[in-house]
Amino acid sequence: MLSANVKQIDLWKQYSERKDPVIREKLIIEYAHLIKYVAGRLSIYFGSNVEYDDLMGFGVFGLIDAIEKFDVNKGVKFETYASLRIRGSIIDSIREMDWVPRSLRQKNKELERVYFEIENQLGHSATDKEVAEKLGISMDEFYKLLNDVSVSSMVSLEDFLEQNYEIGVDHPYSRTEDKPETYIEINELKEILSDAISKLPEKEKNVISLYYFDELTLKEISSIMKVSESRISQLHTKAILRLRGKLARHRSILKD
Repeated sequence: MLSANVKQIDLWKQYSERKDPVIREKLIIEYAHLIKYVAGRLSIYFGSNVEYDDLMGFGVFGLIDAIEKFDVNKGVKFETYASLRIRGSIIDSIREMDWVPRSLRQKNKELERVYFEIENQLGHSATDKEVAEKLGISMDEFYKLLNDVSVSSMVSLEDFLEQNYEIGVDHPYSRTEDKPETYIEINELKEILSDAISKLPEKEKNVISLYYFDELTLKEISSIMKVSESRISQLHTKAILRLRGKLARHRSILKD
């Protein structure tokens, strides 16, 4: 580990002094594992709709951008900085593809509403059959819909969690001392979110815990829970729909 750190420090020193493209290539190789990790985490939103290799390709641009803009004198850990750049690059690339049409976003909102209405009325977690029946569609159509809408909820909940749980990253909501009402609202939202997560069906709760709090990739979660990656993606989508439905009245705090 020590030798690796020494190697990285030496590469950064050389690159900051000379901006040599050859050294930049070495830095890209040195930190390529970050692309694999970020792409592996974001793939939970896409199922089979976007190839993992495409996510990796989008992430390369983020890593290059991070290397170009990183200031070694600011005392920020490069891995943290680069991971955010890589994630942003992948999400921006997906947005540029206009992958999520307006109709899917509307269906996502409808699913959120249906989950909330069923669970609020019946007092238990809505089953797949109950949701499909309320929507008036078959089970096959329901599972296809879940697969289709998964990406449309990609940003909001994860951004909220990152803004409030990642340590050492300066986010817009981190300066709450100037806005005590925002501090109160965010803490209230944390409590509501924590309570909502605790009431999720067990498998969905496990996926949320492994993904957001243990920060595992889709492949790692699939291996632990011994079900397919597509099934994990589906469980994640259902959990997000339930959570966002319950957080709907606090939507103004979340970033849509």
